[in-house]
This record gives sequence, C-alpha cells and structure tokens, in this order.
Amino acid sequence: VLYTSVYHKPSAEPCVVPFISDHPRYTFSNIIQTALVRAIRYSSTFAAFNIERRAIRLMLLFNGYPSTYIDQQFRKVFGNSISSTSILPLIDNEGQFSELRNKLMGQPTSRQSQVEARITQSKDDNGQYP
Repeated sequence: VLYTSVYHKPSAEPCVVPFISDHPRYTFSNIIQTALVRAIRYSSTFAAFNIERRAIRLMLLFNGYPSTYIDQQFRKVFGNSISSTSILPLIDNEGQFSELRNKLMGQPTSRQSQVEARITQSKDDNGQYP
C-alpha cells in the first residue's frame, strides 16, 4: 500500500505572506484554500490530512491570520463535507475526507486546465492555417 502526504523541506520555515502585509485581500484566502486543497490531494489517509491541517493552521496563526478568518476559509473549502451542526470547520471522519478527496481528484488542477487550453488553442490555430 502506498501512503502519501505533503512534503516539507526540513530547512524551510513555516512562512506565508503575513496577514498584515499590503497585499490584495484575495491573496490571503487563496493561500489558505490552496494549502488545504494541496493537503487533501496529497494526503492518502485521514490521519495524514489531519496532521497537515494542523500544520496549516499553526503556520497561519504564526503569520498573524485571525482564527475566525482561518475558520471561514476552511468552511469554504470543506463546503458540504462538514456537518452543519459542527462548531469547528473540521472533517470528522475518514468517509467525509474520502468523499471530498475523490471530488477534488476528479477536478483538473489549474496547471492541467492551462495545458488543455493551450492544446485547444493550438488545434484552433492549426485548423485556421492549412
């Protein structure tokens, strides 16, 4: 059985753009959402995902992100996968994790979408010029 998880360089600090920096507001939500999607895609087990989820939260808190903002972004990513009665935006069990992971794995990454768009553009260009 192959188990996978997110790789972190041993020498790398857990840093992202600080919340108080002068970046556009969408930058901060993108950082959180991208980190979570990466964790879901790369973690083959619920346990590996939970370890990465905690590391993401700690990294964000360390860089000044408010806990309520972090929770709000977690809820956006987890969407319908979390219980509506849950106070915390967490995935409670392996089944919820597997469902969310399968849904994300079925979607193309942004890189895959870019490649497909280039292929389509290339086909269109080649069709116009015999």
